[in-house]
Amino acid sequence: MTAVEAEAGRLKEEADEPGWEVDPDDEWGVAVITTVGRQLKLRREAAGMRAAEFGRVVGYGEDMVYKIEGGKRIPRQEFLDKADEVLGADGLLSAAWEDVKKVRYPKKVRALGKLEARAVEIGLYECHIVPGLLQTPEHARAVIGAAQPPYSPDDVERMVAARLARQSVFGRDPAPALSFVMEEGVLRRPIGGRAAWRGQLQRLLDVAQLHHVVLQVMPTDCETHSGLDGRIELLKFDDGTAMGRSDGAFNGRPTPDPRQLRILELRYGTIRAQALPPRESLAFVRQLLGET
Repeated sequence: MTAVEAEAGRLKEEADEPGWEVDPDDEWGVAVITTVGRQLKLRREAAGMRAAEFGRVVGYGEDMVYKIEGGKRIPRQEFLDKADEVLGADGLLSAAWEDVKKVRYPKKVRALGKLEARAVEIGLYECHIVPGLLQTPEHARAVIGAAQPPYSPDDVERMVAARLARQSVFGRDPAPALSFVMEEGVLRRPIGGRAAWRGQLQRLLDVAQLHHVVLQVMPTDCETHSGLDGRIELLKFDDGTAMGRSDGAFNGRPTPDPRQLRILELRYGTIRAQALPPRESLAFVRQLLGET
């Protein structure tokens, strides 16, 4: 097999991966992908290439080419680069990836990701799951895949990819201050099986070693618990503004109101005081990992 054939085969396999469909309810996403697809079609036709011929050259099936050109399928960066080369677009098609990647994930996740990308402080208490920012791919896939009614395989992969993309917040420079509190019971539940569970516990230990991350565990034998109303999330920005939300307050909607934020900050601060200190929390996670 030649290098060109190998590359075409790889692109074909990637094209068939789930999670690259366009969400019809995402107006901005539909507009971007439709525009990029139209440009691809115009350049292909200007080059005098039929869809089947173009697909063979770039390693995609004819049907997939039509889906991308029709705005039904999100093109991967590798596809755009290959199309740019084949159609002699002088970098214009490759440059389209800058727009495509902004709509790669569901709009709700994009909105959350934008807020997290701006935040200088992120505080999160989770009562039922490991926070998405800390999940491994295997754990995220098991959590999302367990939903009822179930998501389609394509939707599961799209949501997993979106959740993992948010984790780029750990690599920001300057790094934001991150604090997490999660329940002991959550860490004892082997979501996804023993191997996935071990990987998730190790992920928590690895992240907790970062200088800007504080991880705490709320023990089940805590007699007073200020987080019984559910999840709390607090985001603070460098301009002095903030955003917060809680499952059990203000209808679960994000709020920038200073009075409501003070309530959430009080609750979150109390939860942190009731949880195990960071050193004891990490010792607990290590103990769990040793028991698996």
